[in-house]
Amino acid sequence: MKSLDSWLTEYSESHRNPTNQWIHRICVPVILWSVVGFFSLLRWPTNADSVWASGAGMGSVFALAFYLRLGLLPFVQMLLILACFLFTCSLLESYQLHPLIWYITLFLLGWIGQAIGHVYEGKKPSFFKDVQFLLIGPLWILKKH
Repeated sequence: MKSLDSWLTEYSESHRNPTNQWIHRICVPVILWSVVGFFSLLRWPTNADSVWASGAGMGSVFALAFYLRLGLLPFVQMLLILACFLFTCSLLESYQLHPLIWYITLFLLGWIGQAIGHVYEGKKPSFFKDVQFLLIGPLWILKKH
């Protein structure tokens, strides 16, 4: 398994342009939140009212296992972020503010922003090389900025 520093160094290779970095600071969290939101809509019948017992809760456990292998700090950082994202998705859903529309809209806007950033960068996104970079992006944002 690669070290966190190795992942971050490799990720940085396609994220050197200041405009792309600025766009990533906004779009990576937006995309992550919307993905958590999408998965929060996948519920088991016995826990239909809880985002914690949803696809997002299950997906967070798997993601956190990946982060734990990278170290305690990345694990704790992402645990807090994912818990906040689950909480805000829960709030959105509790106020019945059409969560799916929010998740789709922000997901699309986030990826459009990422595409624009990589046009400035002149390089393909890292996840084309390895899908695990989708989990590294949030840590890069935390470490870089």
